[in-house]
Amino acid sequence: MMRDRSFRQAKLTLISLSLGMLAFGPALAKTMPSERAARALHERILTLDTHLDTPAVVARPGFDILKHNDWKTAFAQVDVPRMKAGGLDGGFWVIYTAQGPRTPEGLNAARDAGLMRAVVIREMLARSPKVFGLALKADDAAKIAAEGKRVVFMSIENSYPLAKDVSLLETFYKLGVRMVGPVHFATNDWADSSTDKAEWGGLSPLGKQLVAEANRLGMILDQSHASDQVLDQMLELSSAPIIASHSGCKAIYDHPRNLDDDRLKALAAKGGVIQMNAFGAYLKPLPQSPERRAALAKLAAAYPNLASRSQAEQEAFRQARVRLDAAFPENRATFDDFMAHLLHAIRLIGVDHVGIGIDWDGGGGVVGLEDASKVWKITQALMAEGYSEEDIAKIWGGNVLRVMREVEAKAQK
Repeated sequence: MMRDRSFRQAKLTLISLSLGMLAFGPALAKTMPSERAARALHERILTLDTHLDTPAVVARPGFDILKHNDWKTAFAQVDVPRMKAGGLDGGFWVIYTAQGPRTPEGLNAARDAGLMRAVVIREMLARSPKVFGLALKADDAAKIAAEGKRVVFMSIENSYPLAKDVSLLETFYKLGVRMVGPVHFATNDWADSSTDKAEWGGLSPLGKQLVAEANRLGMILDQSHASDQVLDQMLELSSAPIIASHSGCKAIYDHPRNLDDDRLKALAAKGGVIQMNAFGAYLKPLPQSPERRAALAKLAAAYPNLASRSQAEQEAFRQARVRLDAAFPENRATFDDFMAHLLHAIRLIGVDHVGIGIDWDGGGGVVGLEDASKVWKITQALMAEGYSEEDIAKIWGGNVLRVMREVEAKAQK
């Protein structure tokens, strides 16, 4: 009798546990969909990344974006074969200019560099019209993707090339630019940087003019790299929603480049979107060995002004960097670290206000998400979390296009 009672008790316990798993299964254990299922859903939706620093790579002598490149040796994370392999339809291709002297000579050089980087993007389009399509309005993206082409929106990271002349923004608009961020690592004439000493308490007087001009033209305003005060003022001054094209969550890692929960909520309340980056140093603390730091400093000193050097010199630098990485491996963030930021933002402000901006070819990419060929894994992870195809489509492109349509509508008025 005692044995029967023990058996019945064990059976009841198992039934209770089974019912608990049915009721609370997703919270207890997630089921990862197959790669086949994830890729099938991924291919059905429009996938846009809002921060592709790839034009800097396209400008390198000898680089061919139509051929497959190895990210470990070519130091390039995006090319057409890998975009196809990963199911990345396109995104915002960046005109990036490193901050330099705020002198007349420095401003003129920055203006010329920015214009020439815009030319690099336009030449890429002109050389391969069957591969790439220039998108000037939100509705262009789906049409270009339906033709089997990669979508090319253009954006400005760091308004240094505007050379303190707000009217130059219209020149870049006519070249195809549809997104602009005022600042990068260093505070400039437009705004305070999140990673530099504050000079303006947010936007400068010129920066406030930049907000108004971007609204007038119909250009998305990008907060990434700007200080928290810049975000606050952009939200107050802009007549249209804004985005953070490649940022993270301060609640997960307290880094100046990341946004705190209150500001994420404020961004969402004004219709904006945070596009999640995969720049390892913004995802978690990543201390590097003293030997690696010293070797990197020595290599940088040996190849100053690398972008202006010959193809042979750039190749020599890449080979030296491959040897350095083998000798002193980098401490890197992982795919799970990236997903922690992405999921926090989604749970906090909802699927309508979160997107993807990995920062490819600008330092982004983590273990498990090394280049554009792996982006389908984000879809797989979101499916495992229980998000629907409609949710995932918003995160992968729908949200930024919704912001763009609102920006366009405000400009027309």
